[in-house]
Amino acid sequence: MTDEELDEPIGEAEGAVVAGNGALSNIINRNALLSGALTPSLLGANALKPSALSAAALAAIQDPGPQGALSRQLLQYVVSCALRPDQSFSFTWTDSGGTSRQETYSGYLGIVDWWVYGPLTDPFYQRYISACLAARTNYYGVPVMISLRASQVSMGSSWNERSTYSVREGAFWGNLFTSTPYLRACHSPAGVARARALKRDCAAGHIKPDPATGAPITEPCGPIALAGSCDTVCEAVVADGGFYSQCLDNPAISSSARTDVVITSFLPP
Repeated sequence: MTDEELDEPIGEAEGAVVAGNGALSNIINRNALLSGALTPSLLGANALKPSALSAAALAAIQDPGPQGALSRQLLQYVVSCALRPDQSFSFTWTDSGGTSRQETYSGYLGIVDWWVYGPLTDPFYQRYISACLAARTNYYGVPVMISLRASQVSMGSSWNERSTYSVREGAFWGNLFTSTPYLRACHSPAGVARARALKRDCAAGHIKPDPATGAPITEPCGPIALAGSCDTVCEAVVADGGFYSQCLDNPAISSSARTDVVITSFLPP
């Protein structure tokens, strides 16, 4: 993704949201998840409103350089995942040319709309925001309409949404708010071909040639570790919505420890 794409006006990225259901666009840069400037843990330490930001968080989103662009994009998607459509986050920053920029990021899913009143310290909701961010990450920076589903009321799905977004892509989980942040994803085998056709590589991994041998290798999207097939690491899907109810939290370490804070993504056929 180029700097110009990172500086894309907020209205263009969020304009693809489908009103009235849980389907929304994804375009968050994989490098924004742990940019080194603004991180979810830095945001989570305070209420999600401009007046409550720490000096470090404010400096990160007002930075006119590339790291500032990543920080603003991360904040945009945190707000979209966390707050309701009638809530927003507004601030100003000055670009490298000295022009003052006004930003207003609107909420959408409303997973933790109460975050505006105090810090996000509950690991349950930290994991939901983390999973939402992971599911909306795109290796190529290409906007694709997706449907996110989980047991949260705000991520329920209508019959129309399920019929429009019928290809199960995979599942995402983790926690970006801990001292050792992590994200994981698994893929639904039946949805891999469609996901790759739509430039969605973060559930199954990005295929590229090995620089040394030229053989194809699978690369994760930034910090999103690949857990393999969801058929292997997750419980059977929930009939009402088609999402995975639980997945192994870390398949590489334990074959029994599971998390029920999982978001499943769906694509159009």
